[in-house]
Amino acid sequence: MVLVAATKNKHKIEEIEAITEKFGMSIISRAEAGIGDDVEIPEDGETFEENSRIKAETVMKLCGKPSIADDSGLMVDCLGGAPGVHSARFAGGHGDDAANNKKLTEAIREVPYGERTARFVSVITLMFPDGRMISARGECCGHMVTEPRGESGFGYDPLFVPDGYDETFAELGAEVKNSISHRSRALSELAELLRAEGF
Repeated sequence: MVLVAATKNKHKIEEIEAITEKFGMSIISRAEAGIGDDVEIPEDGETFEENSRIKAETVMKLCGKPSIADDSGLMVDCLGGAPGVHSARFAGGHGDDAANNKKLTEAIREVPYGERTARFVSVITLMFPDGRMISARGECCGHMVTEPRGESGFGYDPLFVPDGYDETFAELGAEVKNSISHRSRALSELAELLRAEGF
């Protein structure tokens, strides 16, 4: 079975395919499915679940093939769960990591470390043309720091210290991060759900 990835992020596609290939599912990019770069997929849901479903459903309808989408972000408790579904555009522009991190650190700087609890969330949705849908959620809890640390990773990784560690995601490196991350946990749940569905 061939799945079409809603994301353009090659790293995400590789991470997801490492799980789905065990079930005989290979992943192709949107471009390979004939969906042009100019096609904008809406992300106007209020939850990660809604956005993940919207993306998977939109791609599936555009190409007529089973599609898989991920929606993920950071939820900081002292900010009422922000930036949440707006994580990528927290500071306005989409994907401006430096601006997003600056806005976040300014918002939490006066908050004591013990109260800077947060969690990364990932929801992965697999949508089939016959209407079937499989959705899996993963979370990684931790605390936020106010000074970026580490060179690996992206987004809010230099500010997030996962529970049980003293280093940020950006200091831990890809191998450790990928073993404990929100996306790896969502993928583990997706694998269990696929087995339960008989794949």
